[in-house]
Amino acid sequence: MTVLAEGGRRPGIDRDAWVMRAGVAGIALALFLAILLPLWSILSKSFEDRSGAFVGLANYVRFFATPSLADSILNSLFVAGMTTLLVVPLAFVYAYALTRTCVPGKKLLAGIALVPILSPSMLPAIALVYLFGNQGMIRGLLLGETIYGPIGIVMGQVFYCFPHAVLILTTALSLADARLYEAAQSLGTNRRRVFFTVTLPSAKYGLASASFVVFTLVMTDFGIPVVIGGRFNVLATDVYKQVMGQQNFQMGAVVAVILVIPALASFVVDRLVQRRQVALLGARSVPLIPQPQAGRDRAMLAFCAAVGFVILGILGTAIFASLVKLWPYNLSLGFANYIFDDYDADGWRSYWNSLKMAAATAIIGTAVVFTGAYLVEKGKGAGRQVVHLMAMVPLAVPGLVLGLAYVFFFNAPGNPLGFLYGTMALLVICTIAHFYTVAHLTATTALKQLDPEFEAVSASLQVPFWRTFLKVTVPVCLPAIINIAIYLFVNAMTTVSAVIFIYTAQTKLASVAIVNMNDSGAIAAAAAMAVVVTATSATVKLAETLVSGVLLRRTQRWRAR
Repeated sequence: MTVLAEGGRRPGIDRDAWVMRAGVAGIALALFLAILLPLWSILSKSFEDRSGAFVGLANYVRFFATPSLADSILNSLFVAGMTTLLVVPLAFVYAYALTRTCVPGKKLLAGIALVPILSPSMLPAIALVYLFGNQGMIRGLLLGETIYGPIGIVMGQVFYCFPHAVLILTTALSLADARLYEAAQSLGTNRRRVFFTVTLPSAKYGLASASFVVFTLVMTDFGIPVVIGGRFNVLATDVYKQVMGQQNFQMGAVVAVILVIPALASFVVDRLVQRRQVALLGARSVPLIPQPQAGRDRAMLAFCAAVGFVILGILGTAIFASLVKLWPYNLSLGFANYIFDDYDADGWRSYWNSLKMAAATAIIGTAVVFTGAYLVEKGKGAGRQVVHLMAMVPLAVPGLVLGLAYVFFFNAPGNPLGFLYGTMALLVICTIAHFYTVAHLTATTALKQLDPEFEAVSASLQVPFWRTFLKVTVPVCLPAIINIAIYLFVNAMTTVSAVIFIYTAQTKLASVAIVNMNDSGAIAAAAAMAVVVTATSATVKLAETLVSGVLLRRTQRWRAR
């Protein structure tokens, strides 16, 4: 019989509850320091003049009174809207082919669609320059129009955003009740009407989410417009020009705040739309299994092959550009462009810095995110909801804004955390904070699938919660943990917007080196660095697939029946 302490309470359980509450408080404090306080500093900076005196809305008035700056809002909305109109239909058809048809090679097609995620956003822009630039291989296809401007930005963004939309729409279309289609067939409904009355309505929330995600990604991306935007200014490049070009931090803060507004609005609308979503599969639902239809399957295969050809063509162009000695005068191939010391003062050190930063982000970030999600899901107290709300904030904050906020906050005189400024640790913290939301949602989704009885049984046996966490929770949730680690690593390798303001000569990253080499005219070397980053991300993803297979067989045997 278990001996209880005075008052019938178990000392071990009380101690565990106290530790979990302290852990929730610690995660809340970390998020407050890493996200909310820096964002407050950038907001307050937008109301100051160069001397630090409060000037109210004067900076905002000056912004809208400057035509070149105010036009950037319309430019950003234009390219974001055009990209969304192009990407979502393309991604929908591609996802439909993967989920609702019997096209051969679905795994290969799905893998090709995800290639852009492994690449820095500058890669498609550089490839488009070699294809359609002033000395481009097929520049005549633009019919006299220039690639340096909205056309180039939209084309690059379509490549960059396509996989994100495909992932969302594949999930939306994978859930279908076969009974609805059987009923339509028995009623003699033609396929076109079935598509518009059954298929499309069932995927409407996925279409809405994909639209909002693509719109936000384009509004906040920095890599593509800085490479191929030319004189077509957008909000993201305006922030960079105001801060790095003119050292006008107050106006940079104003542009950053304005940049947050459309991203925040898109996020809020997406949350409201998702609240209206209803379950598509019930207990009596019958999963839809696609049936072969020769004509449809051939058409879908041709479409997916065409899209895959474009994706691999852009990647192949970047690889080719990195190997050509001097385009277009000397087309012999070699690895001279990979001798980065000839084009950038830091040479290969930037790449190794990125590798270290990405590894630290994956290891530390995964531990912090999963532990925080566990405390939120399994702990008690009102503080859990506050932490969950704080974890949602980074999803609505562009990386460029967060990076600039770190400059104002961590470089402020008298800040006790100022010792972090200029260090690799700050880059890691900023990257974790930037990509925290998606990782947090992945972890909480996995934890929600665990029955609370695990903790209840452990508590009744007086097993410390940390032991249950390590022996039960972590092994069961290992697939989600691995996905979080790879997600953080790949994004840390490819991100540029979140780190462009806070790197130093000692902590320069590969993505920053790509921007710098492109600005100095060494486009081939920039392409080479982008290819190296892409190859690294692909190699790590492949290694994760191989290693995780072994680990999952050892930790997920309980799933087998």
